[in-house]
Amino acid sequence: MRLDMPEGNLSPTRRAVAASFFTAGYALALSPPAQAAITTSAEGLVVEEPVLDGADGYRLPSYLVRPDAGGRRPAVIVVNEVFGIHEYIKDICRRLGRAGYVALAPDYFDRAGDPATAADFNQIRPMIAATHYEQVMGDTQGAIEFLAHNAHVNAGKLAITGFCWGGNVVWMAAARFPQIKAATAWYGRLAPPNQGDFGYEPGRPWPLDIAGQLHAPVLGLYGARDQGITQESVQAMRAALAGAHDRTHSEIVVYPDAGHGFHADYRDSYNEADAQDGWRRMLAWFHDHGV
Repeated sequence: MRLDMPEGNLSPTRRAVAASFFTAGYALALSPPAQAAITTSAEGLVVEEPVLDGADGYRLPSYLVRPDAGGRRPAVIVVNEVFGIHEYIKDICRRLGRAGYVALAPDYFDRAGDPATAADFNQIRPMIAATHYEQVMGDTQGAIEFLAHNAHVNAGKLAITGFCWGGNVVWMAAARFPQIKAATAWYGRLAPPNQGDFGYEPGRPWPLDIAGQLHAPVLGLYGARDQGITQESVQAMRAALAGAHDRTHSEIVVYPDAGHGFHADYRDSYNEADAQDGWRRMLAWFHDHGV
């Protein structure tokens, strides 16, 4: 059973990737379709590279974008895919910055390596396996604390969003941290993998386990054609939310024609119409819940 891997065969790279973490481009194993990949200008934005206090005091690199204007802004934690902080995630931060948010992407995989510079998925697998659940939660707490003390952030208006691997993190963070006021999970795994399968970690909870513990409303965005996240697990999550008398009024939207990674404009799984609709829904979700 796979865990949130991109659909289709991995194609050769069409662009070089610099060795530096903060100048890394798309993952080497992927090829951004020239007609689809989105590049958002940083004009009018401030781009920073703060170091956060992660789990166990680890000095965690991150990528931050904020509007170049005065005042305190709502903030969004952006949780990466399995490919780390590559150009797509940076562009997500710039898009959020242009929407008026302070966007912060922690590098959760930094202790194990940089997936954005990996030559193939076999190099990425051990980085993901080494990034354990409690470490991820501790790193997220560090991001929350950093934003709470940032002079450009309204600490009472904090959201989180994430894609693929990061979509799962979104559900878990919404149950762990009451500081988070709204969340959007893009095709994050809901059910645990079988023992021995990729992504298995003994003893850790999964979204199906914490449906009744959510502090923040979660908007889940999923594709009916996702071969890694079954519609059975989506329906099970809906049932778990209903059975837990979910007071956050979380919601799951399923796009009939979308597969896994339908928002990833740099690869063949991209579905422009559903990606744009999901983005509009996410911004409205944050706004409607005070972020």
